[in-house]
Amino acid sequence: MKLNYKRTVCVGFAFFLISAFWQAYDSIIPLILTGKFGLSQTFSGIVMALDNILALFLLPLFGAISDRHRGRFGRRTPFIVLGTVVAAVAFILLSLADNAQLKSLGTAAVIDDPAALSQIYAAEADKTLLTPEGRSFVLSQELTEAEFTAIRSEGDSSGDYTNYVVPARQAYARDVSSAHRTPLILFMLLLLVVLVSMSTFRSPAVALMPDVTVKPLRSKGNAVINLMGAFGGILVLVLGMVFSTGAVKNSLMSYTGFFSIIAGVMLIALGLFVITVNEPRFVKEMQEESRRYDIPEDGDEEEPGGEKHRLGKAEKRSLIFLLLSIVLWFFGYNAVTSKYSVYASSILHKDFNLTLIIAQAAAIVAFLPVGIISSKVGRKKAILAGVVMLAVAFGTFAFLREDSPALLMNALFTLAGVGWATINVNSFPMVVEMSSGAEVGKYTGIYYTASMAAQVATPMVSGFLMDKLGMTVLFPYAAVFAVLAFLTMLAVRHGDSKPEAKRGLEALDVD
Repeated sequence: MKLNYKRTVCVGFAFFLISAFWQAYDSIIPLILTGKFGLSQTFSGIVMALDNILALFLLPLFGAISDRHRGRFGRRTPFIVLGTVVAAVAFILLSLADNAQLKSLGTAAVIDDPAALSQIYAAEADKTLLTPEGRSFVLSQELTEAEFTAIRSEGDSSGDYTNYVVPARQAYARDVSSAHRTPLILFMLLLLVVLVSMSTFRSPAVALMPDVTVKPLRSKGNAVINLMGAFGGILVLVLGMVFSTGAVKNSLMSYTGFFSIIAGVMLIALGLFVITVNEPRFVKEMQEESRRYDIPEDGDEEEPGGEKHRLGKAEKRSLIFLLLSIVLWFFGYNAVTSKYSVYASSILHKDFNLTLIIAQAAAIVAFLPVGIISSKVGRKKAILAGVVMLAVAFGTFAFLREDSPALLMNALFTLAGVGWATINVNSFPMVVEMSSGAEVGKYTGIYYTASMAAQVATPMVSGFLMDKLGMTVLFPYAAVFAVLAFLTMLAVRHGDSKPEAKRGLEALDVD
């Protein structure tokens, strides 16, 4: 029994385009909200949480709807096609609303023009502003107009641009947004369309892999799917470098070109998916393979004897503890990913990008080996090992400071990346393992509801604790939740893969 890697890669194009979108969304939308519309970090954070809040309701809903859907193209494919097309078009239109705000900002949107800075200075000089570090100041008391207009967006090592120009620009943008609300309203409406359309097909897209993969190979399949998603995210990062979206001088750029390219990538990936994926045939082949190897598979509701599988008391208990474990490790991991940039600059005084790239690269390298190892040792053992890696990495990092060896920091983030890959590859298959073939979409939605609930809450909880107890509480906080996840995971007794030992010539066949 071997995984059909070609088929799994083709199915993975759906997850490729999803990850490409979210990488672009998470990178650019906060810049637009704060830089062009002048929203505070708090309100920007609320807007950025909308996708997770919507996901709590829409992912299980559309997962269950796709379970019941019947059509010539399969249960999942119509949702993937329609959702992607709507999201791609709305994403391009979103850039036009962004351009409308740029037009409202007028000449003040020219990032390095002294005349633009003079205009902003005249508007904000006598107001009390707030630096990113939370220090209040009055611009005219800190800098003269000549000093303010002399500051440039590039090569400023003193931090004056961050401390004075950025808050002044944001305050000016906020005033313009208050006076001309149409661009912001249009932007938010289109953003809602984008988020809803993406939510309609995420569960169906992820559920398609277990639909076409026999149960013992789903960890391997999930590794391939995660790898495809990682490639989608990396492609967007490369495009961001080409467009210089991270450069200060481009913080008020038009994103029409960039968003159009991302939408194009999504549509190209969708085209490859449609051309290469025949969902009804793939599902039929999976069912035949399951029968050939005598693997229990309930199949569709329409098949004879294909009634929904009812969880017993012990299975329900395992599912509850597994979902609790998912919530707990997302509480720890997502707190670090959402707060580490602030922590790195304030506590470690280092660039946060390198360590995060190292963690992502380690996860990418680990996806396939972890899938193979998990098929041998079982998913539960692999997850427990991954949670231990997270706990060790976060617990040790809690003691590191500015003068700690960079090599040790990088090694710990490598360990965290491998640990997270180990958890990710195995947790989703464990959830759907407890479902019948007729309810994979529903259980996919349940999985994402648990993870999204944690991602909505933990930035607020960890941020509150960092405000009250100091920033150094971040990594102990993450380590504690990793330890708690280990304890709850011990109580899970179902959803594991149990590969049988090979005999005779089969022992020479290494998957």
